[in-house]
Amino acid sequence: MSFECLQCRKCFSLAGNLRIHERVHTGEKPYKCKQCGKSFSQAGALKIHERVHSGEKPYECKRCGKCFSQAGTLRMHGRVHTGEKLNKCKQCGKCFSQAGTLRSHERVHTGEKPYECKQCGKCFSLAGNLRMHERIHTGEKPYECKQCGKCFSRAGDVRIHERVHTGEKPYECKQCGKCFSQAGYLRIHERVHTGEKPYECKQCGKCFSLAGNLRMHERVHTGEKSCECKQCGKCFCEAGSLGKHERIQTLVESRFRNNLQTQRKTGNADVSDAQLVIFENYGCWICQEEMSSEALLLQHYENHMTYVCEDDS
Repeated sequence: MSFECLQCRKCFSLAGNLRIHERVHTGEKPYKCKQCGKSFSQAGALKIHERVHSGEKPYECKRCGKCFSQAGTLRMHGRVHTGEKLNKCKQCGKCFSQAGTLRSHERVHTGEKPYECKQCGKCFSLAGNLRMHERIHTGEKPYECKQCGKCFSRAGDVRIHERVHTGEKPYECKQCGKCFSQAGYLRIHERVHTGEKPYECKQCGKCFSLAGNLRMHERVHTGEKSCECKQCGKCFCEAGSLGKHERIQTLVESRFRNNLQTQRKTGNADVSDAQLVIFENYGCWICQEEMSSEALLLQHYENHMTYVCEDDS
């Protein structure tokens, strides 16, 4: 004798199982947790849930001693030791130990992104990725470094940061033995040995090993000069060029201007106002000698720092 569900025609051998099943359609949840008020359709589900509050984990792994609150979770964990992967992707053949992991993987092929951010509408294939993204909007940073108190939005980021304090560099280059604190840094370094340059300029076809170098190079074509000197307003394509320029400005301002103005006041030097301006073509404002680059101009100023100038010899 079988008992049939009138809603979906599914059959059961026991009347009690049919009654439990019917709650799928009615939404009835008669079993309520006394701790938090959450309700369940089955008594067994309530008992499992109550272990969240009690901390009870009656299912122990015989291989490693790790304990779990559910028998199913223990079975899935056991596959870590056996290497068993029963869930196979029909698209690419990749295998997984858990059905849920397979479902998440399949979205790589389907492009499905069912988890949408209510703030900006951006969609994600994994619920966990959505939760991490939402912290951009909320500013939540729940992971704190115990050494310095700095907070992060992702657990992985705080683990990486902690290596600043511990000095740990677990990623070693097999070619030269150099070690790095992050896997990404190792991948970038390995391009030194392989010669790989995966970032190509669409304008001229020139290739680069770093995405940042490609972005700087593209400014050659666009003419963009986003790095501006706050002292004189001169703009540069690269932050490095701006840095060199600012070092020269700082050197001139701090080491020579005050010195020469003091000499003018005391009458020890005949210095004109024109000499207090940096010449446009890398000109020395002390002796007016012109250089071909900022680097050479910087070296030239170092000579003046020791008060050695060819015009004075």
